[in-house]
Amino acid sequence: MKTVALIVNPFSSKVSESRLAAVEEALSAHAAVETLRTERRGHATELAREAVRSHDAVVVFSGDGVFNEVLNGVDRPIPLGFVPGGRTNVLPRALGLPRDPVAAAVQIGKALDGERTRTISLGRANGRRFGFAAGVGADAELIRRMDERGRSQDGRLPGDVVAAWIFARELAAHRWRFEPALQIEGLGRAAFALIANGNPYTYAGRFGLHFTPKARFELGLDVVAPVSFSALSLPQVAVRALSGRGFEDRAGILTAHDLDRIEVLCGDPMPLQVDGEDLGDVSEAHFECERAAVRVLVAD
Repeated sequence: MKTVALIVNPFSSKVSESRLAAVEEALSAHAAVETLRTERRGHATELAREAVRSHDAVVVFSGDGVFNEVLNGVDRPIPLGFVPGGRTNVLPRALGLPRDPVAAAVQIGKALDGERTRTISLGRANGRRFGFAAGVGADAELIRRMDERGRSQDGRLPGDVVAAWIFARELAAHRWRFEPALQIEGLGRAAFALIANGNPYTYAGRFGLHFTPKARFELGLDVVAPVSFSALSLPQVAVRALSGRGFEDRAGILTAHDLDRIEVLCGDPMPLQVDGEDLGDVSEAHFECERAAVRVLVAD
């Protein structure tokens, strides 16, 4: 019988003991399951590094931050499964898995039985792997402000309405306009840069935000970067992101598709994020595509 390491972040927004038991039961129908709980930041990377040496697959029940930690701990070919346990859960949703963790676990278990996997590329930002997206500037600053706000008393992270309010405050602090602040090699100067390994870039509730609609997990990296960005830009950007029309035909926005490498130089140090994780301020950001990097257990 196959063995599965189930790495669980007990602090994720939608992880509870009852849900964990249901996820374990769904997977146990297809494999022997060993549950490993994270205890601190970075712990999932250590657990994944050990698990790939003694198990046939690794499944993660958490949010996007711990998914990212596991991707950075896997150093040999092994099927990976991602059960949504966080607030946004971009990676499993973009891979086509249900938002309900038990339903996702059922599909992952069936995929494990039939050895149905999908080989996807990953990105690297200054050496750190990421699954779906990274950014320099405004979106990374937004993530930092949300982290600073922290969880509510019931343990929940800030929702989309709070995120929109925080972004409005961020824009106001920049006098309602982000001016050119970085240089993307081969493309030009921009206010901030969004780097995507797949599509959607992220989600607002049940709606995908398609900043880079041509991005695919099997391809290289995509980039979209406004030369400048003002409050007046918000309505049109929101409509295009929700509709999936993209920004290739819009003046004042730099775009590129299916790249192996992206070099970003900042005038002053700027925030860098990968998969929603704040990596601190950087003067340079070097993005690379790691093609055909991992195999993921997929939906029917």
